[in-house]
Amino acid sequence: MEKLYEEQPYIKEFDAKVLTCQPGKNDLYLIALDRTGFYPEGGGQPFDTGILRQNRDKGEAGQGSESTLLEGQRPESTLADVRVVEVHEKDGQILHYTDGELAPGTWVHGVIDWERRRRHMEHHTGEHIYSGLVHRHFGYDNVGFHMGQDMVTIDFNGILTMEQAMELEEEANSLVRANIPVEAWYPSSEELHNLDYRSKKELTGPVRIVRISGGDICACCGTHVKYTGEVGIIKITGLKKYKSGVRLDMLCGDRALRDYQKKQDQVMRISNLLSAKQGETAKAVEKLKSESAALKQQIGQLYQQIFTLRCSKLPEREGPLLVFEEELPPAQLRQFCILLCQEKKGSPVLACSGRDTEYYYVLGSMGESVELYTKKLNGLLHGKGSGKGLMAQGMIAADREEIEKVWHEELWR
Repeated sequence: MEKLYEEQPYIKEFDAKVLTCQPGKNDLYLIALDRTGFYPEGGGQPFDTGILRQNRDKGEAGQGSESTLLEGQRPESTLADVRVVEVHEKDGQILHYTDGELAPGTWVHGVIDWERRRRHMEHHTGEHIYSGLVHRHFGYDNVGFHMGQDMVTIDFNGILTMEQAMELEEEANSLVRANIPVEAWYPSSEELHNLDYRSKKELTGPVRIVRISGGDICACCGTHVKYTGEVGIIKITGLKKYKSGVRLDMLCGDRALRDYQKKQDQVMRISNLLSAKQGETAKAVEKLKSESAALKQQIGQLYQQIFTLRCSKLPEREGPLLVFEEELPPAQLRQFCILLCQEKKGSPVLACSGRDTEYYYVLGSMGESVELYTKKLNGLLHGKGSGKGLMAQGMIAADREEIEKVWHEELWR
């Protein structure tokens, strides 16, 4: 099979002959062609998608030569189109997973989803540049590469800080701006032996090398742009520890631009909400966060005063106590329950807050585990909650009358 995408990564349309067509899973067919421009999934790069158009007349163009159609022009006579939804290489054969059947011997015109292919080329080239720089400066290997629908991830077997990642990003973009040629070829055995190149695994047979001067030299089967300038921009959008190294999130080209536009919109909205300049939103958020923490502390102190006053009006008792509060937040309900237990107003204490048939509850005790009571409470009142030791909390799907009845008449049986 002739792999057109290796020598012609910019190919958008091509003619080929169907060699075999077999039924596959999920109502798909597996079609092998004598030549293809569709890239099969591999090396971290997803497969191409597109269509195969069945030609009524074989013609000279169908016999393995380059298509003479102009870009965007369709062959004049078409019988049927089948969609290429996946492409995989198995046992040296490239299989096109299609939603329709084509008879062996049929001549087809393949049309590749170019926008999808272009994005893959941009990101794959950007990954080469960045991974090559990481290897050159730190000696780390790229041990994982994946192009997702929304993000590209790269895994390295060593630690990078965000500051180091940003420095490498700046250097990578300088290589993009330099518009350096991206070379791809199969060197001879002797030439390959003398090349110092990156590879994720031991390779046998012919090895395809991709070289970007000043950036990377690596064994790779994927598709890439001709010049680094076509990558547009390389942007690292995230970094986290992963296994013994780090995982980076990266975007290139128009995806990086759309990501910037989305984040710029968010910054503008935050800026307007905080009445702060766009370059000072972080400072404004820090101030708001500090003020919020101070208010929470003040509110907590006020709640404590209210709860102390309410506790003072209740007599000390040794038996169980049930209290209801209107619209009390969970944290404050827990605070009140703890105080009631500490002040010996009852044991155990069930504090509830809510309305209609939905109540949040806190069950506490100062002397015995509440785990058994919690299970019975949930079972009798359609509740969900858990806790061990002296405190439990959860939700009850019952009204106040039902809760009171269970607490006073059924829970202690």
